[in-house]
Amino acid sequence: MSPKHVHMPHTGNSDFTVTRLSHFVRVLGLIGLLLALTACQKSSGSSAKDSDPTARELVDLRGRVLSYTEQLTPDGPYAPPDEEEHARLARGVGRLLEGDAREAERLLAPIGLAVTRLTDTESGRRYDEVAAAGPGESARWGRLYVNADSRLRWNAQVPHPVSDRDTEALGVRLLEDTPGGALVLAGAHRRAGRGDAADVAHREDSAFHTIVVELQKRDVPGVQLHGFAESTTDRYDAVLSTGAAQSAPEEVSALADRMESDGLRVCRGWSARCPLEGTTNVQGRAAQRQHTTFVHLELDPGARGDGRDADETAAAVAGLLTTWADD
Repeated sequence: MSPKHVHMPHTGNSDFTVTRLSHFVRVLGLIGLLLALTACQKSSGSSAKDSDPTARELVDLRGRVLSYTEQLTPDGPYAPPDEEEHARLARGVGRLLEGDAREAERLLAPIGLAVTRLTDTESGRRYDEVAAAGPGESARWGRLYVNADSRLRWNAQVPHPVSDRDTEALGVRLLEDTPGGALVLAGAHRRAGRGDAADVAHREDSAFHTIVVELQKRDVPGVQLHGFAESTTDRYDAVLSTGAAQSAPEEVSALADRMESDGLRVCRGWSARCPLEGTTNVQGRAAQRQHTTFVHLELDPGARGDGRDADETAAAVAGLLTTWADD
């Protein structure tokens, strides 16, 4: 008995099948694209995370800085880094400034320095700190604080903390109040160690100088904070200069104008003969070689620390830093 032939009517299902297949292929392509993008994002996120420092702390930033500087004494020990330590410090700080804190951590660990991601309890802002991992020579080399939440656009330098009283307080105030900055702190009293070994504003062998030069190499403008005694001059509340340079950019002239409009007596080193102009300052000379803006600011006791004049000074300098941050 021969099998029956079953006739299947033509219903146009071939066109339907092709359409469904085409749709299926497009869906697969879309899924593949989404998976690729997700993988890309995960890879990018992992890369960013891998560049963060491993150590993290929640701190009162101001308290952390000032508790460090208040321990500095004129009879304390001090010795600068040796040549190899300088080279490693420069490489490590350079990597931090380029955004790779994890590599900076690796480079700095052999010379006793650690990189820690700090979150300030008051503001919630984050900073990367380079500081000694424990007691020893490196504890007297100073510290670096870099804003981790925004692009680095300026730096404040405190070469003589405690010795130039309240300059360290002004420095941390500027760091807290103005985004995009870094704070470079010397780690010894100006008269510590032998002779002028710890006078980092006039020594190129200090960790302080090495850090500042790394900032200058990346064209980050800086303001260096100093203080003078009332007996030095009674004519001025502030002496503003550009170190070894004999001219001032527009924003530095604007800083002098603002300070004067706030009632402060300002001597402008680029247009008058002033005491304490900072022409022998080694960071200023380095800035001139690097073609980077350097501001040397000397303040009398009333223009730093607490009080109306100090508030006016801090606001005026913050205005300069904001100008740099907006460039």
